[in-house]
Amino acid sequence: MSTREGGVSVAPWDRLNLGRSVGDDPAAVAENRRRVAALMGAEPVYLHQVHGSRCVLLREPPPEPVQADAAVTVTPGLPLAIQVADCLPVLLSALDPQGRALAVGGAHAGWRGLAGGVLESTVAALREWAPDNFALRAWMGPCIGPLAFEVGADVLEAFGRSPDAPGPHFRPRTRPDGSLRWLADLHGLARDRLHRLGVEGVFADPACTFSDASRFFSFRRDGARSGRMAAFIALG
Repeated sequence: MSTREGGVSVAPWDRLNLGRSVGDDPAAVAENRRRVAALMGAEPVYLHQVHGSRCVLLREPPPEPVQADAAVTVTPGLPLAIQVADCLPVLLSALDPQGRALAVGGAHAGWRGLAGGVLESTVAALREWAPDNFALRAWMGPCIGPLAFEVGADVLEAFGRSPDAPGPHFRPRTRPDGSLRWLADLHGLARDRLHRLGVEGVFADPACTFSDASRFFSFRRDGARSGRMAAFIALG
């Protein structure tokens, strides 16, 4: 996963902004993406993400960005990129009994995508290419953390919860004006779903994008002009 380090963009997108639609100089973004591709040894495939649940199978780089929030590939050497700036990137692999990957995928899992089923779509796509004896593994990257992600009752409702029964991943918080909000745990919400989907190994980087401005972009902290990072996965 990328951080802010290593790029050429200037403030407020400094430095390794990979997002093309946030107001940054297109030449700087192109250079940032070129540097990432050079490090990876291949040009990553970036999606046109819309906070949905669609997952696509990519056998080769598409001519234009595909509108989807997740992708799966069985093509070696084709890196998939999931762009984030507080949302949760989830990278998955289907491993045979000897630990070799047959298929890999990535999902853009903000609260809308999680509630809408983006992980379910991605796991279903992986299972189409993996026999029953294959194990699924997942890595959850940095995202806005459970001490910073304040949400309203609409988010609880999207996950089938209510103010009276918020569940373990929504912690009540009373604002100074007396209004009630909740602190949401994206990692916890995603981990529960992955376990229900039969993903046996789930690993996570607990870093909070909102709280660490030196390393991470954050839409919640910086607004619409926030840069974008990306998490990458490829078959060897």
